[in-house]
Amino acid sequence: MSARTSLAALNAAPPEVFAAFAAELFEGAAWVGARAAAARPFANVAALHEGLMAAVAAAAPEERRALIRGFPDLASGLGALAPDSAAEHAGAGLDRLAQDEAEAVARFNAAYRARHGIPFVLCVRRHGREAILDSFAARLANAPEAEEAAALREIGYIARLRLVDRIDGPGLPQVAGRLSTHVLDTHAGRPAAGVALRLYAVGRAGRTLLDTRTTNADGRTDTPLLSGAPLRTGRYEIAFDLGPYFRARVDAAVATLFLDTVPVRFGIDEPEGHYHVALIATPWSYTVYRGS
Repeated sequence: MSARTSLAALNAAPPEVFAAFAAELFEGAAWVGARAAAARPFANVAALHEGLMAAVAAAAPEERRALIRGFPDLASGLGALAPDSAAEHAGAGLDRLAQDEAEAVARFNAAYRARHGIPFVLCVRRHGREAILDSFAARLANAPEAEEAAALREIGYIARLRLVDRIDGPGLPQVAGRLSTHVLDTHAGRPAAGVALRLYAVGRAGRTLLDTRTTNADGRTDTPLLSGAPLRTGRYEIAFDLGPYFRARVDAAVATLFLDTVPVRFGIDEPEGHYHVALIATPWSYTVYRGS
């Protein structure tokens, strides 16, 4: 990935420099930046991204299809990918697919190209591996016109993330989500401090441990469970160890507590959203909801 630059520098750069910068966002398509350069100066980074996408939208249909064709098939020829695409695929685990998964993806890529005439384009930084695999079948049956629109929308997400990785300036577009939690002990009427919890990604093969935390004096974790990047769409689980927390608060004569570990499974479908898993508990009951 190229060194960071500033919005002010891009606004003042020669057209060819601006076009070369944009080419890195669009898998080598320098024409996007060449056409967007005329709209400078951009007031903020979000406006820059909008200007680039406006140039894409104003292009001729065959130019847009050529832009889409410049993006690689997912999990195909990973060793030959451009640096950004290689890093994005690796971050989503597409370089570590099991043999049966890799074969299924190869079959899908071939079927998708045969039906739509373009590669399957997806901003993998916004999706978990399971969600990526699930999206294949969901999109294969769509009409070609719908898939062209979907591909351009995903290219917009890809370019936005690459842009934020490269530029400093005001008005950055929203690209990061946040997952947080809060545990309240309504039996004692206070936040539940010292509750151990574990965050998992949930997939076909079971659960993958992502993090372990313990709630602080406010019943929260010191920092969000996930933040600083898009939340990857998919299924997750937080396992709350309420048994050890309530053990000291229940009569010792009760040998076996009613609640022990409480697993809460939930889905994430808004990569840039805030998901707050709020748990209200007593030794005998609990309620969970998406808070704010």
